[in-house]
Parts: sequence; structure tokens; C-alpha cells
Amino acid sequence: MSDPSQSRIGDIEREIAQLQMKSTGAQARLQELQSELSDLRGEQGVNLSWQRVQLARHPKRPHTLDYIQRIMPDFTEIHGDRAYGEDAAIVAGFGTLVGGPQALIVGQQKGRDTKQKLIRNFGMPKPEGYRKAMRAMELASKFGRPVITFLDTPGAYPGIDAEERGQAEAIAYNLREMSRLEVPVIVVVIGEGGSGGALALGIGNRVFMLENAIYSVISPESCAAIIYRDSAKGELAASALKITASDLMRLGLIDGIVPEPPGGAQDDYDRAAQYLLQTLTGTLDEMKGKTPEELVEERCEKFRRMGNFFTE
Repeated sequence: MSDPSQSRIGDIEREIAQLQMKSTGAQARLQELQSELSDLRGEQGVNLSWQRVQLARHPKRPHTLDYIQRIMPDFTEIHGDRAYGEDAAIVAGFGTLVGGPQALIVGQQKGRDTKQKLIRNFGMPKPEGYRKAMRAMELASKFGRPVITFLDTPGAYPGIDAEERGQAEAIAYNLREMSRLEVPVIVVVIGEGGSGGALALGIGNRVFMLENAIYSVISPESCAAIIYRDSAKGELAASALKITASDLMRLGLIDGIVPEPPGGAQDDYDRAAQYLLQTLTGTLDEMKGKTPEELVEERCEKFRRMGNFFTE
């Protein structure tokens, strides 16, 4: 006999995925469903922030290429920044979303085993990676293809060679040029969204996070080392940083939360990809009537509204 609570969890996850396709008028219902989901999963009373950090870093969590394989079967990757070389920490390519339009997907790729992690530099891009991403996005804009970016990095690579080749300039250039793209841009944090290394691909008309993803200016451990003088207090810092999807949704920094299968996306790649695909196709369908000028203005205004300011 099936467990009624598991059946209800499945119903809630499906409704959440459907609501992600709608406008911001559905946010009250989304928050209600997220709260009910937490109750059913027995998540109340635990440090969800730290739990989400662990899930976002789970070694078996699906990465960019795992999602691409399932939502864009005809994906054709492009390489190189036409200035220095190739950076395997970022993948970029064109294809057709299942049941949706042709699009560009750009995402950070961490790698699975030791060999792949070294090739992908643990998902930490160098300047040539960001320049490759921007080259691909400008190409997509030229041909009227929507841009989808997947964020999954602990941060931009801080090595001397990256600094010598202009790491900060490459990130800053991306921030400026992404705001000017004349096509729909959808950003999804699929795992670890770390600092400017993630934000360099994060300027979008819509920004979503997977349920167990995190998005922060600094890792909890690094924050704890600075604030508490003890990196072991990362769990405490994680709560203070407000890095979870529900925290950022409440603060108005993201536009929606993509649900994950019970236990996390690492337990069911296909189901996680299906939820993601529903969100992407629904959002693109919602934005397809907007003019290039409206898309650019909407994107810029979105980021101008962020933050709270107090005056005496």
C-alpha cells in the first residue's frame, strides 16, 4: 500500500513545477506549498541552510551536462574564446529544448571523477571560460536564440595565471554585456552558486534556483573564518548568510524555485530534469512576445530593484 504522505509530496512537487511557469502572482501559493512540503518531509526544526549546502555539494548531484543530455538531446558544443584558448570549466552550445524552442545553454561543469574534476578545474572558470560564454551569448543574440545559463561553481578560479589574463575584467565585461542581450535570458542555479564566478553568468530576465541549490557571495566556511575566526563554524554562517532558495525568494533576489525529487536531485536525474524543463519551456513561452527593448529594460530594472537602503 502506498504512503499517503509520499503521494501528497508528489502532488505538491508537480503543482510547484506548474506554478513556476506563471507570473509573480503565484508566489503566495508557492510559499504555502514550500512550507507544506517542509512539514511533510520533516524538515522543520533542522538547520535547513546547512542541509542545503551539503546537498548542493553532493558528489552525485547532477551537473550541467547531465541536465543538457536530458532536456536538449541535439546539443552541439562550441569551444574556445577566440583570444586565448578553451576552458572546460564552462560548456556552451546550441540545440533544441524538448518540446520547446532552439536555444543556447551555457553552464559551469564540475566533473565527476578525479580525472574529470582536474580537466574541468573543479568547475572554477578562468577568463577564457567567461569570454567563451560571452562569445556564445552574443552569437545567440545575433540569431535571436534565447539564452539559458546554469550556475554551479564554488567561484571563479583565483590562480595567478587567471589573474594575469584578466579574471576580474572578464567577469565585469560579462556582467555589462549580459545586461544588453536582446533575447530572453533565463538563469538557473543548479548547485553551488559561488560569488562573482557564478554571477558572471547570472544576469537574466528570470533567475531560478533548484530547491537544494545555494547562491552566495562567499562560502559558509570562508565567511565563518572571517566573522567567527573559525572556519569550522560554517554551519552557523550558512544560516546567517541566507543562501538557500527559500531565503533568496523571500528577499526578492530570485523569481522562483524549481522543485527536486524527494531526497534531492541526485536521487532521480530524470525527474529533476523534467521539473527543470517544465520551468524553462513555460518561462520562455511567457516571454516570447516581448520586444528586444522590453527584454533589456526588464533585465536592467530587475537588478536595479535589488537591495534595501535606509536613510536617516
